This record gives sequence, structure tokens and C-alpha cells, in this order.
Amino acid sequence: MDNVDAVVIGAGVVGLAVARALAYAGREVLILEAADSFGTETSSRNSEVIHAGIYYPQGSLKARMCVSGRSLLYDFCERYGVTYRRCGKLIVATSESQLSELEKIRRAAHANGVDLEFFSRAQALALEPQLACEGALHSPMTGIIDSHAYMLALLGQAESRGATLVVDSRVTSMRLENGGVLIGINGEEPLLRANTVINSAGLYAPQVARLMEGFPPQHIPTSYFAKGNYFTLSSSSPFERLVYPIPEPGGLGVHLTLDLAGRARFGPDVQWVEKCEYQVEPRRADRFYAAIRAYWPDLADGALQPAYAGIRPKISGPTEAAADFRVDGPETHGVPGVVNLFGIESPGLTASLALAAHVMTKLDDPAARH
Repeated sequence: MDNVDAVVIGAGVVGLAVARALAYAGREVLILEAADSFGTETSSRNSEVIHAGIYYPQGSLKARMCVSGRSLLYDFCERYGVTYRRCGKLIVATSESQLSELEKIRRAAHANGVDLEFFSRAQALALEPQLACEGALHSPMTGIIDSHAYMLALLGQAESRGATLVVDSRVTSMRLENGGVLIGINGEEPLLRANTVINSAGLYAPQVARLMEGFPPQHIPTSYFAKGNYFTLSSSSPFERLVYPIPEPGGLGVHLTLDLAGRARFGPDVQWVEKCEYQVEPRRADRFYAAIRAYWPDLADGALQPAYAGIRPKISGPTEAAADFRVDGPETHGVPGVVNLFGIESPGLTASLALAAHVMTKLDDPAARH
């Protein structure tokens, strides 16, 4: 039996941020990743947006982690040379009836400590002449980031403090025993014992939690998968800022984002699925054209090309209100040394450093000490 102080399950952006925080705290850290590299699923299949913290309910973990995480992330990028651009975004009302929705969004953002400026139609078009809208909110704190470079920096820093990433290592069994967790990998009998286990398995976090013999099942949520498809623009981008419509159930609507080379991409939509698969069906573009033309009427037929898809790791279903992030430590479930991260969808990338710090507070709880 090999002994290790702390095991992080999942090498997505949040798992890597947690591993870095643990390593910087002097903990011995082993990162177990089922795939053959880090960040291959949700962390690399998203819009790469640094969110300001606009939409989330006041006081929610999403709101608090996004606002504090955004500041931490911009500082991190500056300090460690991770490429980003604070391009800003416009949230647009495409009809007069939606102007009241903009005001609701503005008030919600203000409650979270995020100030948005209302732009009239003329002011918005002065910034983005090809835009069609009746009014817009400007978010100057929104940006874009090279998510792969960010994860590489997190991993490098964790490894510089002694953390080890082990890929192709799927956790297949766990057992609570003698104040620790026995872990089996790739179907083998448990050969690893950890004092602390951080379940940051993203899409599979509820499934991983259910592997833990002796863990109270009432503290494990049901998982739901909401696929988001993206399409790229075959021509150059008509916009210099991100453009978002009024949010829709399950997501933020088909919005325009930019990559760091200035190329435009649209998405994600919301497609509830039973299993994780990433193929983009070209015919879904039909729905995109109508949604995009509401704020960009000049979109030409045939201009959209299938790009990629991601899956949101949701813990609320299609008919339910969006669930908050869950970071469940011993104070919630009563199991020392175990922290489960559930439902870490957007704004998980933006919130990653703040979430890592939050995990550390769970481990500082006396109930988590051995």
C-alpha cells in the first residue's frame, strides 16, 4: 500500500488550481486523471471567456467565486505571462420589450459588485457598427484567455512544488478506512491510501463520489449533461467585443465570442443529452442562423462551420432552476478529509483560483484534520 497525503481526482482547470494550492501549502499532492492528458473535456471545450460575474444570484457561490476569481485570474495572467485580452462584452436587447431585461441584469450585476454601463442603440452601434439592437449593457471586465496555457501554468507551478500528475489513471474504487481513503485505479485492488481526497472530476464528480464505500449517498447529487455546440465564422469577425443576447434557460444564449487571434465563434446552444459525446451536427447551424441574425442581420448563408462541442456538468435538470456550485467538505457530509466539487460548470474557469482557495478553507476545518 502506497501512502500519499493528498489526492486530487481530475486534472481539469479546477483540479489543477486545487493541486497548486495544496502544493503551495506544503502538501504532498498526487493528481489522478483518467484521460491521457490534462484538461481534455470541459476545461478545453468552452468559450474561454473570463466572466465578470453578472448573472448569478446575489450571495451565491457562483457569484462570489466568479467575482473574486476573475480578479485573481487577471493577476495570475499578468504575473505568469498567460495570454489574455480584456476585450469587454455587450449584452444586447434586440427588441424594446427586452430593455427591461437589461435593467434586471444590470441590477443583478450591481448586487454582485459588478458595474455595467447602459448604452443606447446609437452608443452601442458607435462601438460595433454591424450590431442590431435597441440597447445594450457594456461589461468592461469581461475578457478571453488561452485556457490551455493557463492550465499548463497551473500544472507547472504545482509540479514545481512537488505535485505529480498521473494520466491514464481512472479511479474505479474507493473505501473509507482508518481516517483515510483507500483508492483503486483502473480496476485494480486499492493500492493507494490518501489522507485527503479532492473530487474534482467535473462531469463525473457525482459518479466518482458514488464509488466511495461508506460515503453518505444523500450528499451526492444527480448529474445532468447539457451539451453546447459551437460554430465558427468562415470570414473575418465583424465585431471587436463579445456579443451576448438575453440569457435563455440552461445557458447564456448563442453568443459571439472571439479567440485570441480575433476569429469569431458562436455558441454554445443548449442540448440536453444522456451521455457525453462531442460531435457537432452540421444541421444544428439552422438554429444558430436565426439566433445570431437577431443581433447581426448581415450574417450570410453558409458562413457558419461546425467547430467543437462541450458538456456542462450540471446538477440541475432542464425543468429546474440552475443549481449553484457545490463545494462539500466535512462540515456538510461528515467525512473527514474529503471534499467534493459538484456542478462546476460556467463560470468554473474564471472562478478556478477562488474555488481552490475555498477548498483549502474546507481542509482547515477541524473536522477535516487527522
